[in-house]
Amino acid sequence: MRTSRTLTGFGLAAVAALALTACNSGSPTDPGAGATEGAETEELWEVATDVDLADSPTYERMVARDGVVVGVKNDQPGLGYQDAVTNERTGFDVDIARWIAASLGFDEDQIEFQTIPSANREQAIVNGDIDYYVGTYSITDARKQQIDFAGPYFITGQGLLVAADDDSISGPEDLAGKVVCSVTGSTPLQRIRDEYSPGDTVENDTYSQCVEQLKQGQVDAITTDEAILAGYVALEPETLKIAGEPFSEERYGVGLPKGDTVLKDYINDLFTDGGDVWTALFETYLAPAGISGEQPAVEE
Repeated sequence: MRTSRTLTGFGLAAVAALALTACNSGSPTDPGAGATEGAETEELWEVATDVDLADSPTYERMVARDGVVVGVKNDQPGLGYQDAVTNERTGFDVDIARWIAASLGFDEDQIEFQTIPSANREQAIVNGDIDYYVGTYSITDARKQQIDFAGPYFITGQGLLVAADDDSISGPEDLAGKVVCSVTGSTPLQRIRDEYSPGDTVENDTYSQCVEQLKQGQVDAITTDEAILAGYVALEPETLKIAGEPFSEERYGVGLPKGDTVLKDYINDLFTDGGDVWTALFETYLAPAGISGEQPAVEE
């Protein structure tokens, strides 16, 4: 059970202008270019004042610390992005993380965000370095061997990002002889290796590194989830484009410590009951980039 008090939102309209407008002349490493100042804020959720989650060891750790440590991404416009100048965190995933923290009784100033690369996510959760992870984290059976997931809270599909003037790639079947880039530890890159025949693959810590290599002609394509790629296209539509249609299903979940069923069920209930919040975040961050979708049902 919990009672609540109002938490003011985080300038979501400004974030949409900052990260997802095609008129932006900045690059994926500078999505703040052309941002609109003074946009209205929205009150999307409330901070709980009385939370009963005594059987969750992760929640008990949060209470003892008097704060939440959340793993996120920092280089994915519209999903998880950190401004290099202001250090402000914005995006669909970041605000999903804030929403969860608020439901557990923690204000914005009690949230510590940590940028965790894809390859290190499971270990950070297992080690207790973070309480939960929200960052384009696909639910897979292999990962479930080490951690648990709440959700899914979003479903997307794997795609390909190429130069805007490149018509030689329209899908994964065109990758023969091509150099494909993605991040270390990502399921999309492994799928390309297992199911298709790229000429070579390149791994980086971040997608923004892949984007720079693509723009310099060092790689031919970037592969990851279409929701991630769309954010980069929205920033540089004259330079980048998505090639073809999605060719997989990726179900984003909240990464949690293994066995904390109480916290998992709590977050799933939050998602199930919070359709209005989910829709507002989706329409702010993802819909402007041309992404369509609806809130998925959580896994039992």
